[in-house]
Amino acid sequence: MAEKIIMINDLRSPQLAVPAQRDAPTGTLLDARGRPLHDLRISVTDRCNFRCVYCMPKEVFDKDYAYLPQGDLLSFEEIARVARIFIGHGVEKIRLTGGEPLLRKNLERLVGMLRALPTPSGRALDLTLTTNGSLLARKARALKDAGLDRVTVSLDALDDAMFRRMNDVDFSVADVLHGLDAAHAAGLGPIKVNMVVKGGTNDGQILPMARHFKNSPFILRFIEYMDVGASNGWNMDEVIPSSEVIRRIGAELPLAPASANYAGETAARWRYLDGGGEVGVISSVTQAFCHDCSRLRLSTEGKLYTCLFATHGHDLRGLLRSSRPDADLSAAVAQLWRARADRYSETRTIDATRLAPGAKRVEMSYIGG
Repeated sequence: MAEKIIMINDLRSPQLAVPAQRDAPTGTLLDARGRPLHDLRISVTDRCNFRCVYCMPKEVFDKDYAYLPQGDLLSFEEIARVARIFIGHGVEKIRLTGGEPLLRKNLERLVGMLRALPTPSGRALDLTLTTNGSLLARKARALKDAGLDRVTVSLDALDDAMFRRMNDVDFSVADVLHGLDAAHAAGLGPIKVNMVVKGGTNDGQILPMARHFKNSPFILRFIEYMDVGASNGWNMDEVIPSSEVIRRIGAELPLAPASANYAGETAARWRYLDGGGEVGVISSVTQAFCHDCSRLRLSTEGKLYTCLFATHGHDLRGLLRSSRPDADLSAAVAQLWRARADRYSETRTIDATRLAPGAKRVEMSYIGG
């Protein structure tokens, strides 16, 4: 069979330009809307061992799908160099993602390299990772020993048959729960559990998930089904608003709103009135939070994306591999962020049908969530 290639990124992505003026980083970098750069999400692989229907559906990402060749991926040394530059501009939180990041061989070595990076303030870097949990039980202790702070684990149903249908590779709920327990035992925390809610598919699992994780060491968060990429067949009719999620839970398990942990936090927090912990809701479809988005994303092949819903990235790898000094890379990054004005979720109803001819939004599996 001929090799099938589905393009998930724009090969025409422009290389970052180095400005003539190279100001030294000050530790604070604001974009065109006054939003500071605070979070860097780094995709370490475009591969995943799940075929979740809302992210990497099997009919697109099949056995003939062509992943990036190894030489195109940023090395751990390149990633650490980029991270050091971003920390100089104010990044205090780094999240490793994918694909499934635990598929990247020797990932704990990268964790150790990132943990060793100094910050201008002297505060420890917040270093975290998002995973589907399939390899977490065997990796949790090594990740913690290398310096990882915490993990976020995806789990879209507690019902085993439903979860197996959603991940589409017959992986069990029990194995994910085992990974969660191993992460907790290793000292990774606080541990968050993310459930993407897709109407007509798994919204019946909202209450079972809430009941299960109430009074546990884990923080459950519900994510509205998003129109990321072009392969998941997104339909607004399948979006369950976060307000409805809170209504359903609160009708049985009374809730009250809780304050955000920090400015720009994506999840709105709710606490159980009986002291049984908290839940969070991420409402990027119905209650956009673009106004304080502080996140920049680095793809596994070294492209920078200023928005989760971007149609193209900016090539940083070319600069990395061209013997340019750190000062040039730092200035190029600063120029990109200062020009950033993205607010896709706030203008979704206007912009969703106005993409340039042939343009497609980047896939979530390519740059993480």
